[in-house]
Amino acid sequence: MNRAFSRKKDKTWMHTPEALAKHYISYNAKFLGNTEVDQPKGTEVVRDAVRKLKFQRHIKKSEGQKTPKVELQISIYGVKILEPKTKDVLHNCQLHRISFCADDKTDKRIFTFICKDSESNKHLCYVFDSEKCAEEITLTIGQAFDLAYKKFLESGGKDVETRKQIGTLQKRIQELETENTELKKQVHDLEGQLMITQVSPAGSITMKSPSTDVFDMVPFSPASPLSPVPASNGAPAPPLPSRSTEPRKDLFGAEPFDPFICGAADFPPDIQSKLDEMQEGFKMGLTLEGTVFSLDPLDSRC
Repeated sequence: MNRAFSRKKDKTWMHTPEALAKHYISYNAKFLGNTEVDQPKGTEVVRDAVRKLKFQRHIKKSEGQKTPKVELQISIYGVKILEPKTKDVLHNCQLHRISFCADDKTDKRIFTFICKDSESNKHLCYVFDSEKCAEEITLTIGQAFDLAYKKFLESGGKDVETRKQIGTLQKRIQELETENTELKKQVHDLEGQLMITQVSPAGSITMKSPSTDVFDMVPFSPASPLSPVPASNGAPAPPLPSRSTEPRKDLFGAEPFDPFICGAADFPPDIQSKLDEMQEGFKMGLTLEGTVFSLDPLDSRC
């Protein structure tokens, strides 16, 4: 590594200031990865990092893994590393955290920069492989530094603090969006479970259990017909016994006697003749002159 950008008043840059201040310059490259370094700058520091990442990439390549391609977006606010197809931001290196940038003259495809991580405060060295644009990318990052430094002098240092606050807010917004997405997913899952419990399967019948009294017994109504109650294990209830139409009999096998509904033809002949005699005698007693018939043996008038 023998190039490190520096601010020079007579430096001729490749891009217009508006391109980096209002927009960004995009490049495609292969990303070898990043690794922690002990120092924020230095040619030997980045050389060791490049050697280490090349060795790791050689091992992964022997295992069949390809070096991933990324898109670099360079502006006065920093260097964004994106997935080229989905445009997902893999790393967002703010410019005021980048402390060193250089390309390799012995391997013109390699360029690298050192950036301080915002969370761990560790210095990470990012290494890239570009076949034709390694030197150009390094100069573009140097031009972004030159423009950012001029803007810093013009604003009296306020612009740097503003960018820090904006970066912190953007990070918080991303965290809230992630939490919001997770909460929406949980609500959707709960709604699905609620719909499953409310909708009964096709063909099933929900049985309403009858109300019970204070003794936990089902009340009986003589006006309502009896209906079979299903068993607790789900088996069908046995059919109710049919009511017999034959006359009931007593303990000795005889039909019950009801004196209010029986007629003359209901008695046997011998008993019926005795009854007839008693009725005739009763009638004769009532027709005797001066005689009063009484069924009470205590009556003295007999």
